[in-house]
Amino acid sequence: MDLTSILLVILVSFIAGTEGILDEFEFHQPLVSCTLIGLVTGHLEEGIFLGGFLQFIALGWANIGAAVAPDVCLASIISSILMVHGLQSYVPTAYVIAASIAVAIPLSLIGLSLTKVCRTKAVDLVHRMDETYDVEKYHVMGIIMQGLRVLIPAVILVLIPSSWVCAVLEACPEWLLRGLFIGAGVVCVVGFAIVSNVLASKQTWPFFVLGFGLACFSQIPMLILCLIGAGLVWLVMMQQGKEETVKTSDDPLGDIIDDYE
Repeated sequence: MDLTSILLVILVSFIAGTEGILDEFEFHQPLVSCTLIGLVTGHLEEGIFLGGFLQFIALGWANIGAAVAPDVCLASIISSILMVHGLQSYVPTAYVIAASIAVAIPLSLIGLSLTKVCRTKAVDLVHRMDETYDVEKYHVMGIIMQGLRVLIPAVILVLIPSSWVCAVLEACPEWLLRGLFIGAGVVCVVGFAIVSNVLASKQTWPFFVLGFGLACFSQIPMLILCLIGAGLVWLVMMQQGKEETVKTSDDPLGDIIDDYE
C-alpha cells in the first residue's frame, strides 16, 4: 500500500473505533468498514464480499443485559487489512477472503477484551467529571480511547510487509483453505438463521416465501429483488396505516393486546 492508502486506512480505523461506542452512523458495521477499507486500498469488490460475509455473522450477535457481544469493529478492520495483504499472494481470492473470515472470529473476542479495558478506564474518567465538572473534555477523551483501541492494531498490521501474510497463506495446504471456505459459508447461514428465527411470524413468513421463490430465477438481478422487497414492505406499511386510521375503539388496551395475537 502507498502512503495515501495507509493514511486513509488509519482514518477509517479511527472513525470505526469511535463508532463502535457511539453507534451513531454505523461505520463500525462490517459491511461499511470492510467496504471502506477495500475502497481506499483499491480492492472494493473484495471488501464488499468480506463485509457481506461478516455482516451475516454479526446479525446473530447482540448485547443482552450486561453481556456484551463480540467486537465486530476490530474484527472487520483487522481482517480487511489482512485480506488486502493476502491478495498480493498466489492464493485464489475466495480462499483469501475465507481465511480473513476465519481470523475475524477470534479477533472479535480480542476486541471484546480491549473494549472491556477501555470501559473500565472510562469509569475513572466519569469520576474526574464529577470532581472537575469538565464533562466535555473527558467525554472526548473516552471516545478517543475507543478509537485508539482499533487504530493502534490497525497501524501495526498496515506497516508489516505483505510478504509475511502472503507467506503464511501460501504455506497453508489447499485442503485447509477449502475447509475455511466451506466453513465461512456455513457460519453465515447460521447467523442468518438466528435472525430469521427471531423475526419469524405470520406477518413476515410471506416475505420469506416470496424472497426465496424469486431468488430461484437467476435472470432477476439482486437489485430488482431488493426493489421488489422494498415495494412490498411499503404496501404493507401503507395498509397498516389505513387500518390504524380507521380503527376506532373504546378499549385501547384491547387493541394493543389484539396486535400481539
